[in-house]
Amino acid sequence: MQSTELDTQQFLNSLNTALVMVDNRLNIVYANHAGEALFETGRKQLCGHRLDDFFLPGNIDTTRLRAALRHGEDFTENEIRLCFRDNRNVMVDLTVTNLQLEEGARLLFEVKKIDQQKRISRENLQNAQHYAARELVRGLAHEIKNPLGGIRGAAQLLEKELSEEHKEFTQMIIEQSDRLRNLVDRLLGPNSLPRFNWSNVHQALEQVRSLMRVDSETPITIIRDYDPSIPPLMIDADMIQQAVLNIVRNSIQALTESETPDPQIRLVTRIERQMTIQGNRHALIAKIKVIDNGPGIPSEIKDTLFYPMVSSKQNGSGLGLSISQTLINHHGGKIDVESHPGHTEFVIYIPIDRKETGNEE
Repeated sequence: MQSTELDTQQFLNSLNTALVMVDNRLNIVYANHAGEALFETGRKQLCGHRLDDFFLPGNIDTTRLRAALRHGEDFTENEIRLCFRDNRNVMVDLTVTNLQLEEGARLLFEVKKIDQQKRISRENLQNAQHYAARELVRGLAHEIKNPLGGIRGAAQLLEKELSEEHKEFTQMIIEQSDRLRNLVDRLLGPNSLPRFNWSNVHQALEQVRSLMRVDSETPITIIRDYDPSIPPLMIDADMIQQAVLNIVRNSIQALTESETPDPQIRLVTRIERQMTIQGNRHALIAKIKVIDNGPGIPSEIKDTLFYPMVSSKQNGSGLGLSISQTLINHHGGKIDVESHPGHTEFVIYIPIDRKETGNEE
């Protein structure tokens, strides 16, 4: 019997589906390894605690669960979002099954995370759309630059023929031509290739933090939460710094314009294992999170957030995030974003090369 129970435990712990069981008081009494991973804590910290203690208020419909216990009902829900108290959000398919055991009535939750499948599909769609939009903008930008040069040159020639009192008009033409040329150059994005070197990603983040402490007129708390185990990365540190800086500036602008009380930005680094980016599987990934407690991203621009000229900010050019995406793409990485009122989280993923653990020749 003991051998059978051990085999059963090993089988349940080998499943990718999270299994969590609660008693008739909705206290957790069991979780397999996938269940522990879902809650990001151990079984000892789970068992004996109420299920809804781990989620934001209102996220778990305890009334429905108690009714399911009373009536012995099973149910399934697809594509529901679990919102944990640590501000994690997970999209799952959920099946709830009634069990009648010797100890009494139990509810068994089968939780299957679908974020990864949806993320891969969304990533492929976003990559195709971002590439198409970038090529369209590049084509338009080149078409604009040619006549702009002619306008500026004509204004300079005309200025030589005019009296001093009329030269202010040609100067205005030249200045506005230069302004448009600068905008077009920004639309074209970074035109230099990355210069890769072994670098500590935290040094780039510290540069961003120092710049924001000097530049920001609004008192915003910047909190660091770094993982010191992240090894040196083969990156262009300036590009990484610029990508993070653009995101942080967006966050500061959102916090300032919304007049968020106690505005905060968190810079977090972590390691992710076994992840697919742009069709390539990577054993190790460095994650850089920029998290703010602002109003969130308007739903109408979420799907086009990384397109050029898309912005919800007053006087915003909409180029910062597009440039950040391009800079991270140069590193074989990507940027994801999750947002709801009170929490916006940009996550930069950068592959960690296996060679980083070897000799740096």
